[in-house]
Amino acid sequence: MSIEVRNLSKRFGSFSALRDVSLEVRPGELLALLGPSGSGKTTLLRVIAGLETADTGQVLFHGEDATNQHVRERQVGFVFQHYALFRNMSILENVAFGLRVRPKKFRPSDEEIRRRVHELLKLVQLDWLADRYPHQLSGGQRQRIALARALAVEPNVLLLDEPFGALDARVRKELRAWLRRLHDDMHITSVFVTHDQEEALEVADRVVVMNEGRIEQIGTPDEVYERPASPFVYEFLGKVNLFHGRLHRGRAWVGGIEIDAPEHPEAEELPAVAYVRPHDIEIERIPAVSGLNGDGDSGTSLVAQVSHVLAIGPVVRLELIRNGDKDKEHQELIEVEISKERFRELNLARGDEVLIKPSRFDLFPRQIH
Repeated sequence: MSIEVRNLSKRFGSFSALRDVSLEVRPGELLALLGPSGSGKTTLLRVIAGLETADTGQVLFHGEDATNQHVRERQVGFVFQHYALFRNMSILENVAFGLRVRPKKFRPSDEEIRRRVHELLKLVQLDWLADRYPHQLSGGQRQRIALARALAVEPNVLLLDEPFGALDARVRKELRAWLRRLHDDMHITSVFVTHDQEEALEVADRVVVMNEGRIEQIGTPDEVYERPASPFVYEFLGKVNLFHGRLHRGRAWVGGIEIDAPEHPEAEELPAVAYVRPHDIEIERIPAVSGLNGDGDSGTSLVAQVSHVLAIGPVVRLELIRNGDKDKEHQELIEVEISKERFRELNLARGDEVLIKPSRFDLFPRQIH
């Protein structure tokens, strides 16, 4: 089942939650809507489900207009962040609820309902809890039961709103790996909302990055992380260093380094920002006799000083300060990530001076207001 939204806009009073959003979800795809609070991702999910009505635009399921269909007609399964299980019902009856409230002519027999529920409980690996009640389950177990209940009505589309947001970090990690395996087995078209970058990049087939009611970028996890389409995506997805400089006719001068900028051949003395991931910075010790100053080695590298070392597992994170930053109140930290083997090879300590050079970066002209 494919989903398409066309030019959706939605306002709540003076607040624009969605601004002319268009998107296609492919059949059998697991798509993540990722963004900060207020970016419009939950509103978009609720409009797809039929729980909210857009001011303008269309929602299509498998090419058919569902914009004015009631939520019951859309055949979607919805999983909420806080489970929404019925406390006075057993786990079996919670999962069976959607089947038992169907009109009589569409309602399966009691025997068929019990068979289907037990199959779903086996699918989520909790069939041994059928006779218990929600308060007797852990948070992770309750979320898996909520998912089983959503699947019980055999939806064409599965929608999940921050499904693991109420769980601790360890359980979240376990459940998102489990959700990915479950989706690979079922191939049901699924859309889930999250503000957790790691969760979206680890679980989804494609990621939709949203900001202020608009889509900033759509792509595979590798595409949005390695090739961000805008400064917002760069800064939202993972850690990044910013180096300020200028562009001029296919060349750039950033942080004292001169580099090629062929993607900006027409730029005429524009201010620019280079975005560099911490793991994309090469680092070397300064030779004992180098004659280098704070501007680096003939415009190819920068001199910096190690201000902090944090060793975590196989990765060592270094915080550096540019040697040219004399004003301590306005010093900009540069974050670098290297392997523990490389760290031992360099034998670095706090206060050491080093040479740094970006091995990969993306340039964006800076807007002047």
